[in-house]
Amino acid sequence: MAADRTRRAPASRAGREGRPPTASAGPGLSAAEVRDRTESGLANTGPDSTGRSLAGILRTNVLTLFNVVVGACFLALVLLGAWQDALFGFFIVANTLIGVVQEYTAKRALVRLAVLEAPRAFVRRDGVDVGCAVEAVVLDDLLVLRPGEQVPADAVLVEGRGLEIDESLLTGEAVPVAVTVGRALMSGSTIVAGTGFARVTGVGAASYAARITSEARRFSLVDSELRRSIGRVIRWISLGLVPLSVLVVNGQMQAAGGWPAALSSGAWREATITAVASINAMVPAGLVFMTSVALAVGAARLARQRVLIHELAAVEGLARVDVLCIDKTGTLTEGSFALDRLEAVDGAPAGWQQALAWFAADPAANTTALAIGAGVPAVRSGSAPPEATVAFSSRHRWSGAQFAGGGLHGSWVLGGADVVLGADGRESGVVAEAAAVAASGSRTLILAHSRRPLPRTGGRTAPALPADLRPVAMAVLRERVRPDAAETIRYFGEEGVRVIVISGDDPGTVLAVAREVRLPGASSGVDARSLPEDPAALAGVLRTGNVFGRVSPDQKKAMVLALQSLGHTVAMTGDGINDALALKHADLGIAMGSGAPATRAVANLVLLDGGFARLPGIVAEGRQVIANVERLAKLFLSKTVYAVLLALVFAVLLWPFPFLPRQLAVVDGLTIGLPALVLGLLPNTRRYRPGLLRRVGRWCVPSGIVVALAVFGVVAYARGPAGASTTQIQTAAVITLTLSALWVLVVIARPFTRTTAGIVVAAYAGLPLLLALPAARAFLQLEVPPPQLVLVALAVSLAASVVLELVHRRIRS
Repeated sequence: MAADRTRRAPASRAGREGRPPTASAGPGLSAAEVRDRTESGLANTGPDSTGRSLAGILRTNVLTLFNVVVGACFLALVLLGAWQDALFGFFIVANTLIGVVQEYTAKRALVRLAVLEAPRAFVRRDGVDVGCAVEAVVLDDLLVLRPGEQVPADAVLVEGRGLEIDESLLTGEAVPVAVTVGRALMSGSTIVAGTGFARVTGVGAASYAARITSEARRFSLVDSELRRSIGRVIRWISLGLVPLSVLVVNGQMQAAGGWPAALSSGAWREATITAVASINAMVPAGLVFMTSVALAVGAARLARQRVLIHELAAVEGLARVDVLCIDKTGTLTEGSFALDRLEAVDGAPAGWQQALAWFAADPAANTTALAIGAGVPAVRSGSAPPEATVAFSSRHRWSGAQFAGGGLHGSWVLGGADVVLGADGRESGVVAEAAAVAASGSRTLILAHSRRPLPRTGGRTAPALPADLRPVAMAVLRERVRPDAAETIRYFGEEGVRVIVISGDDPGTVLAVAREVRLPGASSGVDARSLPEDPAALAGVLRTGNVFGRVSPDQKKAMVLALQSLGHTVAMTGDGINDALALKHADLGIAMGSGAPATRAVANLVLLDGGFARLPGIVAEGRQVIANVERLAKLFLSKTVYAVLLALVFAVLLWPFPFLPRQLAVVDGLTIGLPALVLGLLPNTRRYRPGLLRRVGRWCVPSGIVVALAVFGVVAYARGPAGASTTQIQTAAVITLTLSALWVLVVIARPFTRTTAGIVVAAYAGLPLLLALPAARAFLQLEVPPPQLVLVALAVSLAASVVLELVHRRIRS
């Protein structure tokens, strides 16, 4: 990559290649002119805004209604000295830290985003070529252009010698292009051949690279159904907690004898603790935490597969995607060419394969000649060197060699058919055949032979072709397609994910690659230059088109937005700067590890080894996270439903809440907390289905009502006919709540495996173990109730379990 060449370059290269190409470009700016432009703000400094500051991130994640309510409960228990009941405070800290770390990490990645990789720029000032920081380049500076260097700012070429630039990271066009005087150069492009001078026309925020960088660096979180659904539930609960809390506190004070009596007798302390217990039970604090744990474990698993996750929610993102937009170069292909075939012309002279072998063995051979060399025998040892050569340049588009004798006698030329043979000459049939092959997406080169010598040229005159050239052979090359690309495309087709190829390359070339990987719907290629600008019309084209070429960066972004307007969840892959805006606006941006830093920084996840075949594994990981979090949501929100109902009923009836915070903590641990640690990480390959919140609600509401009714029935019996003490009532309530809620776990843990069955058995065994241990009973303030009350609690719990099973089967039917 050009970027690697830049990083390996020494700190100062002003005189590395001898004298500058010419002095006719002028002396450049003077020191005074540079100083004036710098003071006027015309230097090459880029935008640096990335959204919220660290203080803003902290404020947003700490000052939430959820944290305020739960934090107030925690603080109240600490002030009352009931630290044993304040264990839930861990979730406040954990949830806040996860949110802050996640957003700040993403912000730092965006701060490091740099479209321009070159650490130094080279300019001519006061007639001397000097190196300076990229940020120190000013408007009207005279850039010195040499191979391997990036153009640090938008400029216009004022003088060049054989200059070729690689704009693939900007435009997606895989082939370097020749540039002539007056041609605009975009910041971020790389010089691959030749030398020259260019006058800076755009710096800082006005440059092409900076405009892309500015939009790409705006912070935004990946769209996540998990985060959105859970966030909606938390908002509903948080808003309801304030009036519920007032009602619960008043109910507990009234149950303690009324406000004046409770305050004077000290009963307010116990009333406050039980009020906190009922309020805290309504908050699914562990759900956010366990969701983050499931996402973090998924990210760690993907990291072992060489996939870097910038944001945890991206783990579940690809599982929801129904349209995958992919770039051709670097995604479907490896970015290099392979020899497809060699076709000799009738009557081709002997030695033509040795001639091709010489072009491939030439130290100055380009990548195309090297690819051809893979299909011909090596140059024979001892072969006579050529008498004269012409190096390939995109300016004249051919290379040549002249030999004195042997089987290679004469001149041999390798280049484009229309250049070597002429489009209208007597060999126009060969030219037409080469053009037809090229139209299919392949690249063609013609090897021609003449017994005439190579014409001698000097100075800056373009080399001339020898006379009487005759075609000898045609080399057909194709882009090297990743060996796993076709299988990956097939996988997404089977999973109902539509794949669209969006490339900056020639439509014919893109179509050929799409057909080679057997992309569904690759019947024709669309030239994006003919696409409508109207978003609605563009969306109409995208309903059916699957292969697009010559797509500009802004068009890639517009196409992603158009697909989203049709209701699709869109993922975008890419490796170039030209892909950055589309990756930014896609629901999920996926960058290749070998791509531009801007693309890697703005993406939600990065395939470090560039392996397109990693995507199915990411889908599987995302599915596992979504399916398991849905399980967890049913567990946690069922508890929220019955906790809200119990709090309301006991507050309205002015009955003491039948649980202490520590008792509820233990029940949660048996029925939710400990099982959730395992259920959230189990393998799960179920296909994604939208509507997570609706499915969770259909189960949680009826199951929560059943559990609440069971607990209320046992408490009512214990307060009335049984005449039990407060401690015995609490113990009976704990037994009923635990056994009823455990059947919720039984339903959610299905289908049973050795692991899930072990979780359920261990949870059921935990309750008698707690009741049997004196130390546990003392800490939890439990007392074994009378046998009759125990039998009632067991019978009601069994009835609740039967009803929960019927509810489950009703929902499934």
